[in-house]
Order: sequence, then structure tokens, then C-alpha cells
Amino acid sequence: LQFPQLALRRRLGQLSCMSRPALKLRSWPLTILYYLLPFGALKPLTRVGWRPVSRVALYKSVPTRLLSRAWGRLNQVELPTWLRKPVYSLYIWTFGVNMKEAAVEDLHHYRNLSEFFRRKLKPQARPVCCLHSVISPSDGKILNFGQVKNCEVEQVKGVTYSLESFLGPRISTEDLHFREASPGNSFQQQLVTKEGNELYHCVIYLAPGDYHCFHSPTDWKVSHRRHFPGSLMSVNPGVARWIKELFCHNERVVLTGDWKHGFFSLTAVGATNVGSIRIYFDQDLHTNSPFYSKGSYNDFSFVSNNNKEGIPMRKGEHLGEFNLGSTIVLIFEAPKDFKFHLKAGQKIRFGEALGSL
Repeated sequence: LQFPQLALRRRLGQLSCMSRPALKLRSWPLTILYYLLPFGALKPLTRVGWRPVSRVALYKSVPTRLLSRAWGRLNQVELPTWLRKPVYSLYIWTFGVNMKEAAVEDLHHYRNLSEFFRRKLKPQARPVCCLHSVISPSDGKILNFGQVKNCEVEQVKGVTYSLESFLGPRISTEDLHFREASPGNSFQQQLVTKEGNELYHCVIYLAPGDYHCFHSPTDWKVSHRRHFPGSLMSVNPGVARWIKELFCHNERVVLTGDWKHGFFSLTAVGATNVGSIRIYFDQDLHTNSPFYSKGSYNDFSFVSNNNKEGIPMRKGEHLGEFNLGSTIVLIFEAPKDFKFHLKAGQKIRFGEALGSL
């Protein structure tokens, strides 16, 4: 494309006089073409001052929340009986779903895609490991695990996010027995309630073909829920390497409480087409609302005058579900001799051991 440079400069000068939103609107189509067309067809534009929007900024501008709500509506549409088997069979073939583990193997039983995504398993399909103190809360792939260092957590190898940005400000000491805040204590140190303990993390990615329910990873008491209504970008490991602090941008539900060794938290992170996060014992939780303020969050305490212990959860007990694959992040306190029995990148199933003392 050989544009006369003088005319192009004049045209770009007119664009620069526009309001910033209008300028972005006019330059986005060119940006999309810039990344799609082969052989740098629009490279001459960059020589006269035009710059494409970055890939990250372009991706962040996609209305993923709106698309996820539309996908949720589509999932609720009841399929004709004759169409169910072809549709579900295509999904099973694409994502490698093992229907022999499903409590109901007959594909005609599932009236819509949502029911199929949230299918239950046979009781014997996922035996819960009794020998280890922490088990996997879901099926998935281990993205990262280990000690939390310098108040940062790895979402994938080499890409970190802030612990405080992810969990939000310190929760009231009425709900959790945090160490008293002092100028010398970092956010990470405030979460550790017992001397000699360390803070650990584990990130599990649920692919679209995985079992979509998640369970309690240990015996603990849930005292508090914090809901961050945010973006719904993909949490695929490839995207997680691309966008720093992706988990801090996305919508998520943080459950915090304590177990026998101190602080314990489980966070369900939403993703594209996964605007619906359900916690079975929390009927007041509503995710992917059309209206939200960026950076906001809302808190709910399960500790009350009548229930000072919070919600007790047994290891392996049903906790919640996604409408499609997403991510579970565990952040917890444990003694220094706690050991993970994992390898980064390995596949894991609900009930298998994560680690123990």
C-alpha cells in the first residue's frame, strides 16, 4: 500500500485534532488490520507517525463480560432431543471429555449446555486421599505452586501479581485472627498467624473439558467472602503469560478462613464465558452483573452472633461450580516442613494429594 505521505500526514493531523475517544475509535480498525494482514501491509503507516494499539490494550477492550452473559443465556436454551447427542458429542470429541465418569452417561438427559458443563461424577470416580492434609479441589492442570515470596504470587512461571491486589485489603480481625498490623509488617506477614509458619500458594487451571465443580481442599472454616466484579479475560496459560496481573483484573470470589495451621483461602477466578461462579452455601452471591465499578469489591461475613465459627467445610465436600473451565488459587499458611507432591504442568484430578506435612 503506497499512500502519498503528504496526504497521509494531513489526514493524521486531522485525526490528532479529534477527541481522544474518537481517535481511538478511528484507529482501532487499522490496528486490527495491522495485526491480521500478512507481510506488514500497513507498515508504511507507522513511518509517518501512526502507531497501532498494543495487542494487550486491544484485547482488554473486548467486551468479555457482555459476551460471557450472552454465552450464559445461550447455554440455558433447551436443545431439542434429537440435537443433544450431536452437539455434546462434538464437545466431547473437541475437549476430550470422559463421559464414563459422569453420573449420567446418557447425553439425552442433559437439556442444555449448562447442565452438561455442570455434570456430576459417579461417587467412586474421584476417591478423596485421606493420607494428605491438602487435596486438589478440582480437576485441572498445575500452573504453579510453592512459597509466597516478597508479597508476590506467580500466575505462571516468571509472571507474578501482587498478593494484596489479589486478595484485597486486610479483612476485619473480627472475622479472621490476623496478626496485629504494624508499620514493619508486610501484608504477607500479617496473614501468617503463627510463629515459624510460611505462606504457600497453588494455582490450578480448569480446561473446558474438565469436571467443573470444585470441592473443599481440606478441613477448614470459611469466615469471609470477598467478591471482585472485574474483567472476564481468558485465563488460558498462554494468555496468563501475556498479561501481567491477569488474575487481579478478572472477576473472582475469595473465600477466606482458617484451618488447623492458621490462615487458609480459596479463590475462584472467572474467565471468558465463565461469568457464573456459584458457591453452594452463599445464596447472596451474584457474579457477572451488568453494572459494576472497576476496582470495587463487596464483602460478606459468615461469622455472626449465632454462628461465631463460620461455615465448617470437610475435605472433599462440595463447595461450588463454574459454568466452564477457569482457575482455582489456594493461598494458605502452613509450617515450614509442608511439602507439595506436585510438578509444574502436571494434570491433576479432584481428590488427589497436593501436599502434606
